[in-house]
Amino acid sequence: MNEDPNPLALHRCRFVDYSPSPITALAFPPLPLPSLRARNTGKERERDPGENFGTLVVGHANGNIDLLEWTGEDGALQAPQAWQLHKTLPGPHPSKVDSLALTIRYPDIHPPNKVPRPTDLRLFSSGGGSELLEWDITRSCVRRTISSQGGSIWSMAPNLGSTMLALGCEDGSVRLLSLEADTLQHHRRFSHVKCRLLSIAWGPPVPRRPKPATVQSSGMGNESDDDEDEWSDSWLVTGGSDSSLRKWDIKTGRATDRMITDKMKGERTLVWAVGVLADGTIVSGDSLGTVKFWDSMTCTETHSFTAHSADVLCLTIGSDGTTVFTSGVDQKIVQFCYVPPTPDGSSTLLGSSSGKWIQSTSRRVHSHDIRSLVMWPPYAPIPVSYRRKLASASSYAAPILVSGGLDMSIALIPALPAHLTTSNAASRVINPLATSVATTFEDSYYRRIPYRSLVCVARKARLVACMYDTGFKIWRILDIPNTSMVIDGMDNTTDPESRVSWECVLEMELNVHTNLIASALSDDGRWLVASDLYETKLFELTTAPSGDMKARRIRSFPSTLQENLAILDSKQPVSIGGTKFLFTPDSSKMIMASATTSIIFVIDLSSEEPTILRRFEQHRKVSPISGGRVLRGRSQARQENDDDGKELATPSSPPSVVQMAVSPDGQWLASSDEQCRTFIYNLDSIQYHTRVPSLPHLSNAMVFIPDKPQILMCVLSNNTIHVYDVENSEVPPWAHDLNSRLPKQILSTPDPILGIAFEPVVSIPPLTNGDVTMIDAAPYNTPALQSAAVLWGSSWLCKLRLDWLGQYVERRKRRKSEAKQRPQPPISDVQNSDARNLRVVTHYRAILAVDFLKPSELVLVERPLVDVLSKLPPAFFKPKYGRT
Repeated sequence: MNEDPNPLALHRCRFVDYSPSPITALAFPPLPLPSLRARNTGKERERDPGENFGTLVVGHANGNIDLLEWTGEDGALQAPQAWQLHKTLPGPHPSKVDSLALTIRYPDIHPPNKVPRPTDLRLFSSGGGSELLEWDITRSCVRRTISSQGGSIWSMAPNLGSTMLALGCEDGSVRLLSLEADTLQHHRRFSHVKCRLLSIAWGPPVPRRPKPATVQSSGMGNESDDDEDEWSDSWLVTGGSDSSLRKWDIKTGRATDRMITDKMKGERTLVWAVGVLADGTIVSGDSLGTVKFWDSMTCTETHSFTAHSADVLCLTIGSDGTTVFTSGVDQKIVQFCYVPPTPDGSSTLLGSSSGKWIQSTSRRVHSHDIRSLVMWPPYAPIPVSYRRKLASASSYAAPILVSGGLDMSIALIPALPAHLTTSNAASRVINPLATSVATTFEDSYYRRIPYRSLVCVARKARLVACMYDTGFKIWRILDIPNTSMVIDGMDNTTDPESRVSWECVLEMELNVHTNLIASALSDDGRWLVASDLYETKLFELTTAPSGDMKARRIRSFPSTLQENLAILDSKQPVSIGGTKFLFTPDSSKMIMASATTSIIFVIDLSSEEPTILRRFEQHRKVSPISGGRVLRGRSQARQENDDDGKELATPSSPPSVVQMAVSPDGQWLASSDEQCRTFIYNLDSIQYHTRVPSLPHLSNAMVFIPDKPQILMCVLSNNTIHVYDVENSEVPPWAHDLNSRLPKQILSTPDPILGIAFEPVVSIPPLTNGDVTMIDAAPYNTPALQSAAVLWGSSWLCKLRLDWLGQYVERRKRRKSEAKQRPQPPISDVQNSDARNLRVVTHYRAILAVDFLKPSELVLVERPLVDVLSKLPPAFFKPKYGRT
């Protein structure tokens, strides 16, 4: 295939001054405590090697909380894209997130060998004030708040049983909140000390011994069995602002012991981080950069390491309890390893027959302060006899260390303990990130999760809009002068080196209740819509003769939405915010997905006042789900009932709409929700059309192909592509095994596909000599697509020819003898074909948006990391003698 000779004009836009919010907290869901009944049955305590990875929760300084899901297939141990953004919980404005906590909603009935899903979890956060927030993950809003009754909340930690939440407060006391039966209420207040409690951790839980059975209580065997499954908490430890740690007794609520740390003259040492191991060993990190290990029985120091040059802000414990990771202001992650004693008890190189902790290695993967460290799978300080063991002769994934801080990026590092590399299980360990074969913290490659932003491009108006936390900025891209008019040095408006190619035309700051969650800009630049969680604001844009823009808010639009949402039977106040907005190509209609009700509104903008033409409630209906996929084979009566738009069952919290797309001819509308259900609507008749078979993951991008407006293309978070013919309600024959023909370079790239851009189709005038172009007469086994898709991620950009990708492969099975006789193309020819039809560019990063303004003119919005980091305060640096 010949290369495309047509040149492409590229606008490399770096004027968008978007800066993501720093990361302040990370959290993984806890694993349920093992059942004590299964102690003697080893098979029940074996860990499934293909178990799912938990949800990664990320807290930001602007109050937003991101939920990231693992992109691997069910049972797969590797996923090159790792965790990717699933949804964002908008924070109240103004607010921040300092600490996060996840618990299991109903731990008594949760299966012990199952990783909790987001619907099984309760999420808590605090932002430096006295209010504790509990979030409704499904509705993406705050569920309830409760006061600490002790001033600002400096630290919090749930117990392993998910029944209690401990708060370290400003007044120097520990508050225990009860979480039983999905409640949140104060349970107990510990005694008061004269310092702030900056960190807190629970001690190892103790299994409750069953009461001895008697003759009289022989009929109460069931109650005895219930008691056998319970775990009890005996103590917890806190780190204070008075250069000390305290051990607290749960029953009495008093501090039983105090551990004193090192101090500088005239200054108090702040204990920012604390953790507890299964044998009761306490680990602490303080403001002097010192990491200490303490014996919980005698409350004496056993090891001390000056591992950091500045404050230790966070620590986490490895999955098996033999490693500890610390980090803080000096951007360095330090690993500590436990060296067990020799079997014969003789003296070792460390000079003692008992086990020792050593500082093994350190790495720098961030440019600024690291605020949080977490490990998957999370560590549970329970006795070794109760831990889940790996199934014999099966592969398993190495633990992953996740870090985040002020440089706004999440780093993932495989962190297999070094002692396992010499064991029999070393050959069965797999790197889940697929970065390399190495899986230890010292030798493995790390991977970053890129940040995202919402940037809109209006093709006809040549506008670029960027949404911030509470406002907007709009820029205009000026036309490219004709080549015949460009005379270097003669005119500043045509000189390529001095010509100004863009201008800022509008800057807005909105009055919002939460941070903005969605926005859209019409193709002609007339309409702008933005929404927080509770209110949608529609603006009409007009251009002044000077070129500046003015925005006029449509005041009647909120009341119009309120009237259409008031008929819903809901005990809670109905929100008129939206999670997704879209304009038709002619800018005459706006499509809106409601935030809390998941209703699709079709709004007419051609009249004097916006009017709602119709509302679709397909996303509010309950669908049978098995294994995360919607079941097929429903009855015809139920399908007809869906077409009529009648609700079969409406959940209290329907899944949110995450993606929408409109065909280039304005006929078809597609919408997808969190349950991976995709519905198709006909905008000509404004009716519901059909439902697309459910996909295994959420769609990162959804678009209709310009050459064939009835063909819908969806790109999932694992970079697989799915195609569907919405008019014929079928998958085209050429797309049945499409992902098997995708280049491996796309499927294995660490950065997921964030968008697809197609060059606008130029209408071909009718021929005057009577000839006819037979496009529809193409063979059925070819896609007859002439478009080239521009796929882009955060750090790469590629152009993919669909007519080459969609070549039909015959599905009939061939005999082995027939297959041998069939000549196979040389490998070099296949590689050359890939090189000609797949062009990957990697020197643009970080990419925020890519779209065509017109044929052969592409706009690329780029926000380099260097520009982002330049807005931050200088990083900590301590010069050393002899080093530059």
